[in-house]
Amino acid sequence: MKLLDIGDLPYLELALGIIAIIITVIAIRLYYVWFTRIRPRVPSTDSDWNTDCEFQSKAIIEGDYITFTKIRDFTWRTTKDRDEVWDDNVKFDLREIKDVWFIVDHFHKIHGLAHTFLSIEFNDGRCISISFEARRVKGERYHPWKGLWRSYELYLLIGYERDLLGLRTNARGNRDYLFRAVTPPGKDRQLLLAIAQKMNQLNETAEWYHSLLTTCNTSIVKVVNKITPGRIPFIWRNFLPGYTPKAAFKLGLIEDWGGMEKTLEVARVDELAKDWDGVSDYSSFIRQHMPDSAVNKQ
Repeated sequence: MKLLDIGDLPYLELALGIIAIIITVIAIRLYYVWFTRIRPRVPSTDSDWNTDCEFQSKAIIEGDYITFTKIRDFTWRTTKDRDEVWDDNVKFDLREIKDVWFIVDHFHKIHGLAHTFLSIEFNDGRCISISFEARRVKGERYHPWKGLWRSYELYLLIGYERDLLGLRTNARGNRDYLFRAVTPPGKDRQLLLAIAQKMNQLNETAEWYHSLLTTCNTSIVKVVNKITPGRIPFIWRNFLPGYTPKAAFKLGLIEDWGGMEKTLEVARVDELAKDWDGVSDYSSFIRQHMPDSAVNKQ
């Protein structure tokens, strides 16, 4: 192996100098673009939104009842073939929350890249899903790189589970897991009210979505920690949602159905969902093999 000759030092210094100049030029360019083109952008609540994120629902709270002004109720045959329906003014009794579910949707071959959202199950059988997403204008597609540069507004979607989860299990064919969350008495109600408050805030004041800092999963973490400060610590898995099940299991945020591996096996619902007949209740069908909750919330 030939050692560096002292006569080569001037060339090495020249090369390092050129690299330093290139890095400096790139940094100055990025700084300029950020402060002149990206930072001045203002998020909007009023744009020509894509039809799947057309309406930002509002929550009306009256005692023990909560009404959502818009609930998405799409029927998906494929990702491009769908019936688009938005239900108006749907009321729920906060005292009738049965369970809270944590969903992990693996949409990419890279394990860490996943989408997380929540489902609220009521005693009457209704299941609504709540998902923090990137809001897109018509003709726009989501890309994580664009999400770093103030390209999308933060969107809080509420829809029936058959729509939001069914889109992923059946129309897209993703790998999906449904975990029952551990929610002490009263916390499920507080969680839904905190989500409703965030929903109303976004109706009044738009916020930017960010692919690392303000995502589906980090937004859930913020809501949970709002009602129970410090419940979810600052860990790297918060930024790679595909790895959240293990963290949630260790933290006691999801139920233990016989160890981590067994819990993952029971929680997987996409293969079962493919056998759904499209007529019976989707949410009941994908839960038919799951154990009852071990927590008495009454």
